[in-house]
Amino acid sequence: MASIIDGKAVAQTIRSEIAAEVRQLSDQYGKVPGLAVVIVGCSKDKQCYVGIKRKACAEVGMKSFEIDLPEDVFQVDLICKILQLNANPEVHGIIVQLPLPKHINEEKVLSEISIEKDVDGSHPLNIGKLAMKGRDPLFLPSIPKGCLELLARSGVSIKGKKAVVVGRSNIVGLPVSLLLLKADATVTIVHSRTPDPENIIREADIIIAAAGSPMMIKGSWIKPGAAVIDVGTNAVDDATRKTGYRLVGDVDYKEACKVAGWITPVPGGVGPMTVAMLLKNTLEGAKRSIAQ
Repeated sequence: MASIIDGKAVAQTIRSEIAAEVRQLSDQYGKVPGLAVVIVGCSKDKQCYVGIKRKACAEVGMKSFEIDLPEDVFQVDLICKILQLNANPEVHGIIVQLPLPKHINEEKVLSEISIEKDVDGSHPLNIGKLAMKGRDPLFLPSIPKGCLELLARSGVSIKGKKAVVVGRSNIVGLPVSLLLLKADATVTIVHSRTPDPENIIREADIIIAAAGSPMMIKGSWIKPGAAVIDVGTNAVDDATRKTGYRLVGDVDYKEACKVAGWITPVPGGVGPMTVAMLLKNTLEGAKRSIAQ
């Protein structure tokens, strides 16, 4: 049976570590880190995510700033708000809640965020440095950073291992493959056009599943003893639940538990790490800024 990697417990430990460092900054410099969240439109999902981030900031003693803009905001006005946040010395991290409305150029907006405050790690310069040998980005994207943190804190070594990343998105697949490469893994990316994915995945010592395909990876696809990090969060119909659905990952959890060495559950695996890594990035940005 696989060891279950408890993302909630790891995230709580990280938050406690962050809170201690925030207190230290406050005592030494009289300043605390600040995270700004820019939200366009008022969907329930976006408001929920913002609420989670606000609560998390309060828990570790950080300031939170919320910029609520209407769905029909002009792109120039949105960029103006970002530039104001770039100039605000109390803000050390800026995130723009995605997706943005269709009339706004997402790439243009995200590139306006100061690289020193790009705590989502999505600025082209941060991604570019991540892709280059011998260069270090100022920030790593939250979900990939969380995946590697879970492996490290579970005692899973990466150096020299075969890693397979399932999915090639800008948010997870691509950056996590670059992070694994930096950690000296031999990395293969499996995607929707990859022939015979089963046999490629079966060779992996480490699997990062981020395809957005419910229970795609079966127990028979997994090498005995492999570490499985399941980033997928998929809603599937379930008449026994009040909501009418349940959340599952990209891996068939029940089957995989019998074969894998380590595995993350869904929910309660990678999910809680995302906000913890966002806070950690904001702390790192604040330390660079405040100590100058």
